[in-house]
Amino acid sequence: MDRYEGLRETVERAVDDDVASADDLVTALAAVRELREELTDWEPLLIGAARRLGVSWADLAPVLGVASRQAAERRYLRLRKPEHEIGLTADGRVQAERDRRAGLRAVRAWAQDNSEVVRKLAALVGSLDDVGDEARPYVDVVSRTLGQDDPVLLIAPMVSAAAHLRDRHPDLVAQVDGVHSEVEHVRRQAVDRRVRR
Repeated sequence: MDRYEGLRETVERAVDDDVASADDLVTALAAVRELREELTDWEPLLIGAARRLGVSWADLAPVLGVASRQAAERRYLRLRKPEHEIGLTADGRVQAERDRRAGLRAVRAWAQDNSEVVRKLAALVGSLDDVGDEARPYVDVVSRTLGQDDPVLLIAPMVSAAAHLRDRHPDLVAQVDGVHSEVEHVRRQAVDRRVRR
């Protein structure tokens, strides 16, 4: 806070019409801009940390000075700047996050509805013995993931493994590709439905 102590004094003097020079005001305004940028960077980091610790959007809303949990979440989404969203406006970041969540919900529902197919296919991939050294770690991940309750967790490891199994197991890879295509179709449909609203 020592960094901004001079700023505080300059502001107090400006309010009292006791500023020594225009340079003091210009320097103070530059410091205000720096402080604003720093606070803008800190706020989403603190909100994200609070969310990871289980603080609800409803509990964050009054602290953030907004009226609802939706407004609190929207504020967070507008402020944060993930690398994959560089170049998007604040509203674009909100839209991108909501589209991503809609896609995830749709894929999760599809995976639950098609759990038996996904699990059987993952079991086939995870039980392969005749794979090369490059493919072995990917197949092992699928095998370890089979114990998870949520079938959606099997899809990404299967797709990763399939990329290394094309030469030795083309038929099995074709089945994985089919599941992956269906999942991407479901995801795109969910996002398209959001866009049309």
